[in-house]
Amino acid sequence: MEFSFIETLENIWVTSGFANITWQQLLMIAISGILIYLAIVKGFEPLLLLPIAFGMLLTNLPLAELMLEEADGKTGGLLYYLYLGVKKGIYPSLIFLGIGAMTDFGPLIARPSSLFLGAAAQLGIYVAFLIATALGFTPQEAASIGIIGGADGPTAIYLTTKLAPHLLGAIAIAAYSYMALIPMIQPPIMRLLTTKKERETKMEQLREVSKLEKIMFPIVVTILCVLLLPSVAPLIGMLMLGNLFRESGVVERLSQTAQNALINIVTIFLGVTVGATAKAEQFLSPATLKIIGLGLLAFCFSTVGGVLFGKLMYWITGGKVNPLIGSAGVSAVPMAARVSQVEGQKANPSNFLLMHAMGPNVAGVIGSAVAAGFLLAMFGG
Repeated sequence: MEFSFIETLENIWVTSGFANITWQQLLMIAISGILIYLAIVKGFEPLLLLPIAFGMLLTNLPLAELMLEEADGKTGGLLYYLYLGVKKGIYPSLIFLGIGAMTDFGPLIARPSSLFLGAAAQLGIYVAFLIATALGFTPQEAASIGIIGGADGPTAIYLTTKLAPHLLGAIAIAAYSYMALIPMIQPPIMRLLTTKKERETKMEQLREVSKLEKIMFPIVVTILCVLLLPSVAPLIGMLMLGNLFRESGVVERLSQTAQNALINIVTIFLGVTVGATAKAEQFLSPATLKIIGLGLLAFCFSTVGGVLFGKLMYWITGGKVNPLIGSAGVSAVPMAARVSQVEGQKANPSNFLLMHAMGPNVAGVIGSAVAAGFLLAMFGG
């Protein structure tokens, strides 16, 4: 009995994760711990960073096989089946449905020129794409890396699953990490590119937007965008459907469900399964470091593009547009708009730029989705 007991303990040890764990997996578990700390203690995009970090933890625990693919009649792991919603582009599109239901496009409708600021703030996507190509990434990989500059996590995930799924973990973590760091990344660039006089600029109150305009906007944008770029239909279609729920005033229950229960459920599945793609053998590579560096570069250039176009509008309008709102053209809603507001008030305490910045901010959501559609049409094969 004693021998049998010892043998049983040995078998348990040999077949346990403790005996099979590698230093790479230990390192990934440590990285997931850091991300959990940033999400909980520092509040960095916790709604997505926390499930992503825990998904990374789960996938790097040896022998758990939660991401094991179904093959030869063998059942796959739990997270593998949940990941199919990412792989098929379902989760990002559903998140866009919720974002649409939460978004007020009124500031954009009131000042249509905000569309140009949203477009200019996609500059980082194309700069990072060119540099990534020069560094040896394939066009599909470079496009997936570049989209980080759009500051839109669901869009980055959607495009990457179509073009370069093997890079999904690194790109998703870079995208959401930099989105969380926008209050640190953008202000120095905004101050560097603008004068104190420009930052002090007070803007006139936006005109009131009618209900008819708000109802027609999602319908018209869907028709125009999808006719131009059919590949963007899942993202733009769901975004505008959610917004139509919000503005129609006749489906309040659907609007509330999209804004709350649905987007929360999908966020859990999306975050955990995206984190679970960050396996040690794929994540710990020189390519990941390049992606993280290029992602930061993309964010910086997107901010530069928005602010410089804001300066152009300041000049064209004779000083009526504060260039700071251009930085909100990245689609991190509403964080980027808040950064514009904070910097504007630092320069002029009586300044109130939030609603003016929301125009470029929501334009950036459309802009990043259109950029993803363009890249998908170019390199999706």
